Amino acid sequence: MLLLGLVACGRSGQNYAADAAAGAVASPEGAFLAYEHDIRIQLDAQRISARVKAVSEACQSNRFGDCAVLQVGEEGGETRSGSIRVRIAPKGVEPIIALAGEGGDVASRNTHAEDLAQQVADTALTQTRLQKEHAQLQAYQQRSDMKVADLLAVSQRLAEIEAGLEQANKDAAQQRRRIDTQLVTMNFEGPAGQRSRNEIGKAFSEFGAIFTTSIAFVIRAVAALLPVGVVVWAVGAVVVALWRRRKRRKAAAAAR
Repeated sequence: MLLLGLVACGRSGQNYAADAAAGAVASPEGAFLAYEHDIRIQLDAQRISARVKAVSEACQSNRFGDCAVLQVGEEGGETRSGSIRVRIAPKGVEPIIALAGEGGDVASRNTHAEDLAQQVADTALTQTRLQKEHAQLQAYQQRSDMKVADLLAVSQRLAEIEAGLEQANKDAAQQRRRIDTQLVTMNFEGPAGQRSRNEIGKAFSEFGAIFTTSIAFVIRAVAALLPVGVVVWAVGAVVVALWRRRKRRKAAAAAR
């Protein structure tokens, strides 16, 4: 895993948009790097839902190039948050991040890349090997002197090779997709001060529920421990009574 530490703290969306081109990450020629970007954006809580929708629409309309929405999530309530994950052509990474951060703060950004060179090479070797074996068996299958048993064995092996080729082609396509496009995950949250106020308000609103829950817990604990306490008290009373009786007997014996 190739790590590229790109972290931006406390930068406004407008400033970030101006610097977008400078922050672009391009894969070197001939490299097989799959880039992923994780962005944390602080935005007024009331605007998060609309911003997630705007980013989703921009992606689905290919506004910044080939793009696919992979995941969208929102959490309501007083501490609103949202997230959207897209796979987009490299040239669209910076514009879509700028759109997401417009009017807010890009609190942090982390970009990393996975080197797929070995996986790509292994998949290509598998494809070549299977294609050669498939061609050889097809030629062998055309022979007129083949026995029925051999023909059945060849047909079965051809089916296995074709299934393997199909899987290898899928793997190659997925690897190519990861190299040709980049994964961008954008997480939205309210500003720190706004989140603090919301947390205080939430704590006050939950005071009654927390208080009654605590009282209920104490009642249940007392109810659960009361039988145990009664048994312990009874055993203790019996032990004390026996000890006193024994003590009196010893005192009476000593008086004689």
